[in-house]
Amino acid sequence: MRGLTGLALAAVADYPQPLNAGRSANMRANRRSDTKPELALRRALHARGYRYRKDFRLDLAGARVRPDIAFTARRVAVFVDGCFWHCCPQHGTQPASNTWYWAPKLARNVERDQAADAALTAAGWHVVRVWEHESLEGAVAAVIAAVGGSRAGGRAGLTETSFG
Repeated sequence: MRGLTGLALAAVADYPQPLNAGRSANMRANRRSDTKPELALRRALHARGYRYRKDFRLDLAGARVRPDIAFTARRVAVFVDGCFWHCCPQHGTQPASNTWYWAPKLARNVERDQAADAALTAAGWHVVRVWEHESLEGAVAAVIAAVGGSRAGGRAGLTETSFG
């Protein structure tokens, strides 16, 4: 056990110091699930009569994956990716400070996304990835196209026009 503690302390020593308390609080406030874009998409799908599982853990051969939204019967996994964390080609930015830390971290996020997509596809799942900057209508259309079929009983029309 003593060796593990030493490794943990070494990892903490390499962790970059925050620039200020405000930045540190901002980073702590980032959520893993139930983000605003994800909630907007879930609300829109639910209003249209679609039922799903949220943050559902899938234990696949060689990978453990947690889609934001999972249609288990249809085997469709939906991910709502943030532009910063998943390196959006249109809006993703690289931090100017602590690049030695952020560049590999963000690259690992992209690699993990690609590995999750490959594992899900190999297991017979259809993967839908939408960026947080995409319109809500576009994201809903992409998910419905993947899930297929129409649902009766959903409310017509949406008042929200984008994720933000």
